[in-house]
Amino acid sequence: MHESGIAYDVYVTSKRAAEENHAVTVKTIFVDVGSMAMVNPEQVEFMFRTFISDDPMFAETKLVFNTILPVAECECGYKGPEIFVCPNCGKLPRMIQGREIFVKNLEIETGESS
Repeated sequence: MHESGIAYDVYVTSKRAAEENHAVTVKTIFVDVGSMAMVNPEQVEFMFRTFISDDPMFAETKLVFNTILPVAECECGYKGPEIFVCPNCGKLPRMIQGREIFVKNLEIETGESS
């Protein structure tokens, strides 16, 4: 199950960023997931909860997933959502968006007053 590895990477990436920014708590983690990445967000969330269970910094953390739709481009100049056959020339276009998985942003509390 690759969702376990993804959940662990989300945790480690978020923890490192939070520590670098002197976070006390991580409130929300925003994750972009390409629709062609073949990832089940519910399974990622479940596995993520197991990794953070003993980490007080993540006690109240919410995961927010944003689906990234696929985009392909072809050597003929086409760029759009058709990823299997170029509607202009009939060739196989190259997917440039839609397979990514990354932590886009964190909402944290630092304990510092503004």
